[in-house]
Amino acid sequence: MSTYDWYQTLIKPTWAPPSWLFGPVWSVLYALIAVSFGFVGYKFFKGNLSFWIILPFILNLIFNFAFTPLQFGLQNNVLAAVDILLVLATLIWALIAIWPHYKWVVYINIPYLAWVSFATVLQFTITYLNW
Repeated sequence: MSTYDWYQTLIKPTWAPPSWLFGPVWSVLYALIAVSFGFVGYKFFKGNLSFWIILPFILNLIFNFAFTPLQFGLQNNVLAAVDILLVLATLIWALIAIWPHYKWVVYINIPYLAWVSFATVLQFTITYLNW
């Protein structure tokens, strides 16, 4: 069964967005992430930020990139739910850590925070409905 076919068989809440929306949303979000996380990485390598400030950004990227293989590769809703919670937690941690230094990084990531918050609720709902 293909990934697309498998995802289509899952029970989803009525408020779940259509599948075609995820690609455009993530394209915009990845552009914002590239600019803001790239800036944080640059400032770290220039010696302007400590490792403890960049750590949640690194972890966020790892958890973010792990989601697709967990959800669609392994087709494991439970692992994907745990992972998306870690994406949300590390994003909040990152934004709190960077706030005193570069507030614009927090502001530019508000759409990412909103989408990940929504995606977390959606993933937990899908996991529950398909338990």
